[in-house]
Amino acid sequence: MSEPPFVLDAGRGLRIGLPEAIYAEGKTAGQLDAILASAPRPLLLTRLAPELADVLARPGLDYDQQSRTAIYGDPPKLTGPARVAVVTAGTTDLPVAAEAARTLRCHGEDCLLVPDVGVAGLWRLLARIDELRALPVVIVCAGMDGALPSVLAGLVPGAVIAVPTPVGYGVAGGGHAALHAMLASCAPGLTVVNIGNGYGAACAALRVLGTATQSR
Repeated sequence: MSEPPFVLDAGRGLRIGLPEAIYAEGKTAGQLDAILASAPRPLLLTRLAPELADVLARPGLDYDQQSRTAIYGDPPKLTGPARVAVVTAGTTDLPVAAEAARTLRCHGEDCLLVPDVGVAGLWRLLARIDELRALPVVIVCAGMDGALPSVLAGLVPGAVIAVPTPVGYGVAGGGHAALHAMLASCAPGLTVVNIGNGYGAACAALRVLGTATQSR
C-alpha cells in the first residue's frame, strides 16, 4: 500500500499551543479534499488559490480571496478588545496583512487594522500612534524601503513584528530590499519574519500573547 499524501501533525497544538495549518499552494484538490475530511476543526488553510477554493467549496468553509485563506469550521469566539494591531505601509500590502488577520481570527484573537500609514506621509502614522502604543503587539507589513517597522519600533513599547512584502519597483521588487532593511534595523527588539509571511507573523504574535488555541 502506498503512503498517504500527507501526515497531519495532530499533536502540534499540545506541544506548542498552535495547531497545524495547511499550506495549500502546490497541493491538488484531491489532497486538500482528503485533508478537509480528516483534519480537526477549525482548520486554517493558507495560500489557497480562488479556483481551488471553488472546487473545495462546502458548508463550513469560509474563504477570503484577499488573503487567500480559508477557515474550515467555527473558530473560537473573539477574546475581547483587540490586543494586536496589523499595520500596513500601503494598500498594496493588504493581502499579507489580511493573512495575518485571518490567522489571528482562527485562534480567537481580534485585531486592529491600521492601513496605509507609510513613512512617505508620516502624519498618517502619527495620527494613529496613541492607538498603537496601547497594544502589546504590532504587526507591520511593508514593502519598498521597508522603513515603517523601524520607525514604529522606536515609537511603541509593545512587541513589533515586521513582515516584508513583495511590493515595489526595481531593487525593491520581490521584497528583498525590505527584508534586508528590517534585518539591519537599529530599533532594539524588532522581530522580522520571511517575505510575505503574514501567517508566521500572526503565530509570533500569538506566542507573545500566550493565547494560542490548544488543539482539541
